[in-house]
Amino acid sequence: MAFYIACSLLATFFSAASLGMLSPFMQLIINGDSKLPIDSKAVGGLIKTIQHLRDTKSPLYALGTVCVIIVLSNLLSNTFRYLSYYISTPVRNEILASFRTRLYDKILKLPMSFFTEQKKGDLMNRMIGDIGEIQSSIVMALEGLIKDPLTILSYLIYMVYLSPMLSMALLVLLPVTALIIGRLSKKLKKQSGAYSIASADNLSHVEETLGGIKVIKAFSAEDRMMKKFIEGNNKIFTILNSMTRRRDLASPLTEVMGVAVLCCILFIGGYLVFNQSGDLQKADLFPFIAIFGVLINPAKNLSNTISNIQRGLGAIARVEEILDAPIKIENKPNAIELKGFNSTIEFKNVTFKYQDTVILNNINLTIEKGKTVALVGSSGAGKSTLADLVPRFHDVSEGSILIDGIDIKDYTIESLRKQMSFVTQEAVLFNDSIANNIALGNINASMEEITHAATIANAHHFIMNKDEGYATNIGDRGNKLSGGERQRVTIARAVLQNPPILILDEATSSLDTESERLVQDAIIHLMENRTSLVIAHRLSTIKNADEIIVLQKGEIIERGTHETLVAFNGFYNRLVEMQEIS
Repeated sequence: MAFYIACSLLATFFSAASLGMLSPFMQLIINGDSKLPIDSKAVGGLIKTIQHLRDTKSPLYALGTVCVIIVLSNLLSNTFRYLSYYISTPVRNEILASFRTRLYDKILKLPMSFFTEQKKGDLMNRMIGDIGEIQSSIVMALEGLIKDPLTILSYLIYMVYLSPMLSMALLVLLPVTALIIGRLSKKLKKQSGAYSIASADNLSHVEETLGGIKVIKAFSAEDRMMKKFIEGNNKIFTILNSMTRRRDLASPLTEVMGVAVLCCILFIGGYLVFNQSGDLQKADLFPFIAIFGVLINPAKNLSNTISNIQRGLGAIARVEEILDAPIKIENKPNAIELKGFNSTIEFKNVTFKYQDTVILNNINLTIEKGKTVALVGSSGAGKSTLADLVPRFHDVSEGSILIDGIDIKDYTIESLRKQMSFVTQEAVLFNDSIANNIALGNINASMEEITHAATIANAHHFIMNKDEGYATNIGDRGNKLSGGERQRVTIARAVLQNPPILILDEATSSLDTESERLVQDAIIHLMENRTSLVIAHRLSTIKNADEIIVLQKGEIIERGTHETLVAFNGFYNRLVEMQEIS
């Protein structure tokens, strides 16, 4: 940055020097062969050299020397200007790259509760739209924020050197101009925030449309969805029009104000020269006016920069909401590593609240190593929340969860989660090859290990029938695979992880009979010799669980084996009867 500032100053210096040569140039043209002294202080000691060349050589020779000096000064000015751009380009790009990296890193570290409260489209808009806004409005303006003020200040110092009185008049006029332009861009920050919110809402609508296009077509809801999109799009159109018109007005307004100030300076300068009542040399009026003319462009750029920054501050504020969001779940100082699972997972008086709403209340539960515990209950009973507490997707509000007698908060999050694997009801896959999806949690796995895991998960056969085998790209969210194939890939991923603890959100509830059998066989293989916490939807799949926990409104209302609970003839038995009837 110091080198950038030095180059910018040198570019301004040589630009001013070339403009200062207008003074001797005009006097040589006007005076011709006259031996009148060249009366100017615009280029200091060079005046004596040019005057000497005129007197000893010829006026034309001196004129040629002036032109050569102007060309050389201009060449040096533009060389240093290019160097300043060359230096600043990687700085600009590094700022953007850093913003993107920090934002993505923060998204990966934020707790699950954050994503519950946020729209996916809004997060995507902040990652893409707001970062793009920062690029166009702020990062690109950083050069102007340094270079243009330096240029303006350097030119103003030179103008004060040429004529302090005329410069004082200029310094009175410029703040008035700046005040008028500043009022114009005052609302841009507020409008930018409204634009980002409207864009995020529309992006969320598009994302929902792509995810639910089959349902939209099935219910002939195209017109309704289109109407909602048009409403959002029109809102964006209106805000963007207002923003763009206000921003675009800054440049012509600056130019008009600049010309008005220039005419004032011309009149005042002419008055000082005609009346010989000031400190301005007659010949120096030309470079003074020329420098002011050049000053209009960086001043105009600076006004645009300020307008763009006002517009971009809204985008920065939205990005910083994520960057500044608290990471509520993080490692304690001196947290220890969980290197293995030896005896029990214990819930002791566990209560979990979400925004003052009690989701789980006073849960006491012990899961012994090698046992299978199933969670059943109505929708919203707290089954998934209870399972999510074990890997610390959420932290308990009261009580504690112990693994091998130690609070899980005393373990590092990374080592805790390495002891677990997850199979969710919805198969979550990524737009990558089958092999890379299986090896998601073990990037160093060999092809033999991946193949072995797929074989255990009943996935190897269908994978080898694909044209590219394990290298087959499965598309966005695995949409090139069937539901059963997707689930078997996720089970293979869990097998490869080879954890002692399994958390299963029953993965067969939405599959056809053949796929369900294949997936259920894979799950049975996966659960062998492991401790399993199963969220059950089909009660027939958990008959052999060591203990079944029945949750209702966040509390344990029944517990026992399948036979015990059926004989008890309570809530669990009613669930069994309903499923058998259906």
